[in-house]
Amino acid sequence: MRAIVIESYGDNRVVNVVDVARPAPQAGELLVKVRAAGVNPIDWKIRDGAGQRMGMTLPIHLGGEISGTVEQVGAGVAGFSVGDAVFGIIRAGGFADYAMAPAADMVRMPAGLDFVTAAAIPLGALTAWQALFDVAGLARGQRLLITGASGGVGSLAVQIAKAAGAHVTAMASGRNADFVRGLGADVFIDYTAQPFEQVARDMDVVFDTVGGDTFQRAFATLRQRGFLVTSVGFPTEEDGQRNVGVGRVLCKPDAAQLSAIRDLVEARQLQPHVATVLPLEAVTDAFALSKGGRTRGKIVLEISP
Repeated sequence: MRAIVIESYGDNRVVNVVDVARPAPQAGELLVKVRAAGVNPIDWKIRDGAGQRMGMTLPIHLGGEISGTVEQVGAGVAGFSVGDAVFGIIRAGGFADYAMAPAADMVRMPAGLDFVTAAAIPLGALTAWQALFDVAGLARGQRLLITGASGGVGSLAVQIAKAAGAHVTAMASGRNADFVRGLGADVFIDYTAQPFEQVARDMDVVFDTVGGDTFQRAFATLRQRGFLVTSVGFPTEEDGQRNVGVGRVLCKPDAAQLSAIRDLVEARQLQPHVATVLPLEAVTDAFALSKGGRTRGKIVLEISP
């Protein structure tokens, strides 16, 4: 079977499509025939060298977000049958014809959804869910600012927050205004037209998906004892001494949360936006697009039509 593998760290030149043996599921696992796989910044960051910092061992099979059908069921697994359409996040190996997945981390796909669209959901939606609710404690009626609201995580965060009853101010470039407003944002800020911190004030929660200077400037938008959560920034000890809360979300598999997210999709309260669909062999093009940081929504690899 085909798989995307790196044997050293570096740029796109270290990324290879290789032929490997199809794995067999162990106890508690599913073998999934991958139909589509979401592309995320963590994929090319692992390629760049983050894999070493994360304790991964070369060679590394890339890809952590998949949709597909159950091909085999490992011993002790209940609730899944061969042929079931599933989706979820896995540790590695999602950019391949087949992938191993802990059964406890996989969930049946939303009814009526195609595999490409389903692959755009798990990591981004779980990151948003865990940032907003688990880390920041967002509650109904609170005022929320989302930076990078047109991206793969931000666009899902807008919809999840609106479904939870929050008032959402969304920041993106002006070219994405109609798209972001269409997601349900109450207020749109074009960061290219004016400093966003001069517009957004007294926020209960900020969810930063941009990082860098945006992360630091976002503190000025919070009310006293508000909370800033980031999926990309790195809060320092000094940040923790402000009169607000600050934290970083590290997305983890959670079948219960993913099931709740599936319910939002089926209720038409959450709709992922797929920006680009590429074949497996074009994975380096996908990485280049992702690293460019201007994609509206999600990049997805279609592994098997």
